[in-house]
Amino acid sequence: MSEPRIDPAKDALLDAILPHVVFDGWAPRAFDAAVAQVGMDAAHARTLCPRGAVDLAIAYHQRGDAAMLAALHKADMSALRYSEKVSRAIRLRLDAIDDKEVVRRGTALFALPHLAADGARLVWGTADLIWDALGDTSDDVNWYSKRAILSAVYASCVLYWLGDQSEGATATDAFIARRIENVMQVEKAKAQARGNRFLGPLVKQAEGLMSRIKAPPRMPPVDLPGIWAPRGQP
Repeated sequence: MSEPRIDPAKDALLDAILPHVVFDGWAPRAFDAAVAQVGMDAAHARTLCPRGAVDLAIAYHQRGDAAMLAALHKADMSALRYSEKVSRAIRLRLDAIDDKEVVRRGTALFALPHLAADGARLVWGTADLIWDALGDTSDDVNWYSKRAILSAVYASCVLYWLGDQSEGATATDAFIARRIENVMQVEKAKAQARGNRFLGPLVKQAEGLMSRIKAPPRMPPVDLPGIWAPRGQP
Protein backbone atom coordinates (compact mmCIF):
# COMPACT_ATOMS: atom_id res chain seq x y z
CA MET A 1 0.00 0.00 0.00
CA SER A 2 1.49 3.33 -1.05
CA GLU A 3 1.75 6.26 1.31
CA PRO A 4 -1.38 8.47 1.12
CA ARG A 5 -0.97 11.88 -0.50
CA ILE A 6 -2.87 14.84 0.90
CA ASP A 7 -3.72 17.98 -1.05
CA PRO A 8 -1.96 21.03 0.50
CA ALA A 9 -5.25 22.92 0.80
CA LYS A 10 -6.84 19.94 2.52
CA ASP A 11 -3.81 19.74 4.78
CA ALA A 12 -4.38 23.36 5.80
CA LEU A 13 -7.99 22.56 6.64
CA LEU A 14 -6.82 19.64 8.74
CA ASP A 15 -4.47 21.85 10.74
CA ALA A 16 -7.27 24.34 11.28
CA ILE A 17 -9.88 21.83 12.44
CA LEU A 18 -7.83 20.02 15.08
CA PRO A 19 -8.29 22.60 17.91
CA HIS A 20 -12.04 22.56 17.26
CA VAL A 21 -12.25 18.75 17.26
CA VAL A 22 -11.17 18.66 20.90
CA PHE A 23 -14.36 20.53 21.86
CA ASP A 24 -16.84 19.76 19.07
CA GLY A 25 -15.62 16.42 17.73
CA TRP A 26 -15.34 15.69 14.01
CA ALA A 27 -18.61 17.55 13.48
CA PRO A 28 -19.99 19.97 10.84
CA ARG A 29 -19.51 22.86 13.27
CA ALA A 30 -15.79 22.10 13.54
CA PHE A 31 -15.48 21.80 9.77
CA ASP A 32 -17.22 25.13 9.18
CA ALA A 33 -14.95 26.79 11.74
CA ALA A 34 -11.87 25.41 9.98
CA VAL A 35 -13.08 26.62 6.58
CA ALA A 36 -13.66 30.11 7.98
CA GLN A 37 -10.31 30.11 9.75
CA VAL A 38 -8.29 29.44 6.59
CA GLY A 39 -10.47 31.81 4.56
CA MET A 40 -11.46 29.18 2.03
CA ASP A 41 -14.55 29.36 -0.12
CA ALA A 42 -17.14 26.94 1.22
CA ALA A 43 -17.74 25.40 -2.20
CA HIS A 44 -14.01 24.78 -2.66
CA ALA A 45 -13.84 23.19 0.76
CA ARG A 46 -16.64 20.81 -0.18
CA THR A 47 -14.85 19.76 -3.35
CA LEU A 48 -11.86 18.80 -1.17
CA CYS A 49 -13.97 17.20 1.55
CA PRO A 50 -17.39 16.13 0.23
CA ARG A 51 -18.21 14.60 3.63
CA GLY A 52 -16.81 17.51 5.56
CA ALA A 53 -15.13 16.66 8.85
CA VAL A 54 -15.28 12.93 8.11
CA ASP A 55 -12.86 13.35 5.23
CA LEU A 56 -10.54 15.38 7.46
CA ALA A 57 -10.68 12.66 10.13
CA ILE A 58 -9.54 10.20 7.47
CA ALA A 59 -6.78 12.60 6.44
CA TYR A 60 -5.67 12.88 10.07
CA HIS A 61 -5.28 9.11 10.29
CA GLN A 62 -3.34 9.07 7.03
CA ARG A 63 -1.06 11.82 8.33
CA GLY A 64 -0.28 9.62 11.33
CA ASP A 65 0.49 6.70 9.01
CA ALA A 66 2.93 8.89 7.06
CA ALA A 67 4.67 9.97 10.28
CA MET A 68 4.94 6.33 11.36
CA LEU A 69 6.53 5.35 8.06
CA ALA A 70 9.05 8.16 8.33
CA ALA A 71 9.98 7.01 11.84
CA LEU A 72 10.22 3.37 10.74
CA HIS A 73 12.57 4.24 7.91
CA LYS A 74 14.87 6.04 10.36
CA ALA A 75 14.73 3.43 13.12
CA ASP A 76 17.51 0.87 13.49
CA MET A 77 15.76 -2.41 14.21
CA SER A 78 18.47 -4.74 12.95
CA ALA A 79 18.97 -6.24 16.41
CA LEU A 80 15.27 -6.88 17.04
CA ARG A 81 13.35 -10.09 16.51
CA TYR A 82 10.50 -9.92 14.00
CA SER A 83 7.85 -9.82 16.72
CA GLU A 84 9.74 -6.98 18.40
CA LYS A 85 9.82 -5.07 15.12
CA VAL A 86 6.05 -5.31 14.88
CA SER A 87 5.70 -4.10 18.47
CA ARG A 88 8.03 -1.20 17.73
CA ALA A 89 6.04 -0.26 14.63
CA ILE A 90 2.79 -0.17 16.61
CA ARG A 91 4.39 2.04 19.25
CA LEU A 92 5.79 4.38 16.58
CA ARG A 93 2.29 4.68 15.14
CA LEU A 94 0.96 5.66 18.57
CA ASP A 95 3.83 8.11 19.02
CA ALA A 96 2.73 9.83 15.82
CA ILE A 97 -0.44 10.96 17.61
CA ASP A 98 -0.05 14.32 19.31
CA ASP A 99 -3.48 14.57 20.95
CA LYS A 100 -5.36 11.67 22.50
CA GLU A 101 -8.63 13.59 22.52
CA VAL A 102 -8.55 13.98 18.75
CA VAL A 103 -8.14 10.21 18.39
CA ARG A 104 -10.78 9.53 21.02
CA ARG A 105 -13.21 11.67 19.03
CA GLY A 106 -12.23 9.83 15.87
CA THR A 107 -12.77 6.46 17.51
CA ALA A 108 -16.29 7.54 18.43
CA LEU A 109 -16.88 8.84 14.90
CA PHE A 110 -15.85 5.63 13.15
CA ALA A 111 -17.80 3.53 15.62
CA LEU A 112 -20.99 4.89 14.02
CA PRO A 113 -22.62 2.19 11.86
CA HIS A 114 -22.51 4.16 8.61
CA LEU A 115 -18.79 4.95 9.08
CA ALA A 116 -17.61 1.62 10.50
CA ALA A 117 -16.38 0.46 7.08
CA ASP A 118 -14.24 3.60 6.76
CA GLY A 119 -12.74 2.99 10.18
CA ALA A 120 -11.97 -0.64 9.40
CA ARG A 121 -10.38 0.40 6.11
CA LEU A 122 -8.10 2.87 7.88
CA VAL A 123 -6.94 0.32 10.45
CA TRP A 124 -6.35 -2.26 7.72
CA GLY A 125 -4.36 0.35 5.81
CA THR A 126 -2.14 0.97 8.83
CA ALA A 127 -1.50 -2.75 9.23
CA ASP A 128 -0.71 -3.03 5.52
CA LEU A 129 1.81 -0.18 5.71
CA ILE A 130 3.51 -1.76 8.72
CA TRP A 131 3.91 -5.13 7.02
CA ASP A 132 5.19 -3.53 3.83
CA ALA A 133 7.69 -1.42 5.78
CA LEU A 134 8.94 -4.53 7.57
CA GLY A 135 9.54 -6.28 4.25
CA ASP A 136 6.63 -8.72 4.14
CA THR A 137 6.75 -10.69 0.88
CA SER A 138 3.77 -13.02 1.37
CA ASP A 139 1.59 -13.36 -1.72
CA ASP A 140 -0.94 -15.98 -0.60
CA VAL A 141 -3.54 -16.25 2.15
CA ASN A 142 -0.89 -15.20 4.66
CA TRP A 143 -1.03 -11.72 3.14
CA TYR A 144 -4.61 -11.43 4.35
CA SER A 145 -4.19 -13.22 7.68
CA LYS A 146 -1.19 -11.09 8.70
CA ARG A 147 -3.06 -7.87 8.05
CA ALA A 148 -6.27 -9.08 9.66
CA ILE A 149 -4.44 -10.15 12.83
CA LEU A 150 -2.37 -6.96 13.02
CA SER A 151 -5.49 -4.85 12.44
CA ALA A 152 -7.14 -6.45 15.47
CA VAL A 153 -3.97 -6.08 17.56
CA TYR A 154 -3.49 -2.44 16.58
CA ALA A 155 -7.13 -1.53 17.26
CA SER A 156 -6.97 -3.07 20.74
CA CYS A 157 -3.69 -1.25 21.46
CA VAL A 158 -5.21 2.10 20.49
CA LEU A 159 -8.14 1.57 22.84
CA TYR A 160 -5.80 0.57 25.68
CA TRP A 161 -3.48 3.51 24.99
CA LEU A 162 -6.38 5.97 25.13
CA GLY A 163 -6.96 5.02 28.76
CA ASP A 164 -3.30 4.57 29.72
CA GLN A 165 -2.06 7.10 32.29
CA SER A 166 1.24 5.41 33.11
CA GLU A 167 4.48 7.38 32.91
CA GLY A 168 5.82 7.22 29.37
CA ALA A 169 2.94 4.89 28.42
CA THR A 170 4.92 1.94 29.79
CA ALA A 171 1.68 0.07 30.44
CA THR A 172 0.88 0.36 26.74
CA ASP A 173 4.28 -1.09 25.85
CA ALA A 174 3.55 -4.08 28.08
CA PHE A 175 0.08 -4.45 26.57
CA ILE A 176 1.49 -4.44 23.04
CA ALA A 177 4.02 -7.10 24.02
CA ARG A 178 1.27 -9.29 25.48
CA ARG A 179 -0.87 -9.00 22.35
CA ILE A 180 2.04 -9.93 20.10
CA GLU A 181 2.86 -12.86 22.40
CA ASN A 182 -0.77 -14.03 22.06
CA VAL A 183 -0.33 -14.05 18.29
CA MET A 184 2.91 -16.00 18.57
CA GLN A 185 1.15 -18.59 20.74
CA VAL A 186 -1.40 -19.10 17.97
CA GLU A 187 1.41 -19.65 15.47
CA LYS A 188 3.04 -22.17 17.84
CA ALA A 189 -0.26 -24.02 18.16
CA LYS A 190 -0.56 -24.19 14.37
CA ALA A 191 2.98 -25.61 14.13
CA GLN A 192 2.16 -28.24 16.76
CA ALA A 193 -1.00 -29.19 14.88
CA ARG A 194 1.02 -29.79 11.71
CA GLY A 195 3.16 -32.28 13.58
CA ASN A 196 0.22 -34.13 15.10
CA ARG A 197 -0.40 -37.52 13.49
CA PHE A 198 -4.16 -37.00 13.48
CA LEU A 199 -4.47 -33.26 12.86
CA GLY A 200 -1.43 -32.93 10.60
CA PRO A 201 -3.04 -34.29 7.38
CA LEU A 202 -6.12 -32.10 7.88
CA VAL A 203 -4.02 -29.01 8.51
CA LYS A 204 -1.87 -29.66 5.43
CA GLN A 205 -4.97 -30.23 3.32
CA ALA A 206 -6.49 -26.95 4.51
CA GLU A 207 -3.23 -25.10 3.89
CA GLY A 208 -3.08 -26.58 0.40
CA LEU A 209 -6.51 -25.21 -0.39
CA MET A 210 -5.72 -21.81 1.09
CA SER A 211 -2.46 -21.59 -0.85
CA ARG A 212 -4.59 -21.01 -3.94
CA ILE A 213 -5.67 -17.66 -2.50
CA LYS A 214 -3.42 -14.92 -3.82
CA ALA A 215 -2.70 -11.44 -2.51
CA PRO A 216 -4.16 -8.57 -4.55
CA PRO A 217 -1.83 -7.10 -7.17
CA ARG A 218 0.07 -3.98 -6.21
CA MET A 219 -1.31 -1.17 -8.34
CA PRO A 220 1.08 1.46 -9.72
CA PRO A 221 0.59 5.08 -8.59
CA VAL A 222 -2.40 6.76 -10.22
CA ASP A 223 -1.28 9.15 -12.97
CA LEU A 224 -4.41 10.82 -14.28
CA PRO A 225 -5.35 14.43 -14.98
CA GLY A 226 -6.60 16.13 -11.84
CA ILE A 227 -4.65 13.87 -9.45
CA TRP A 228 -2.35 15.97 -7.28
CA ALA A 229 1.10 14.71 -6.39
CA PRO A 230 3.79 16.55 -4.41
CA ARG A 231 6.56 18.00 -6.55
CA GLY A 232 9.31 15.50 -7.20
CA GLN A 233 7.04 12.49 -6.75
CA PRO A 234 5.65 10.40 -9.66
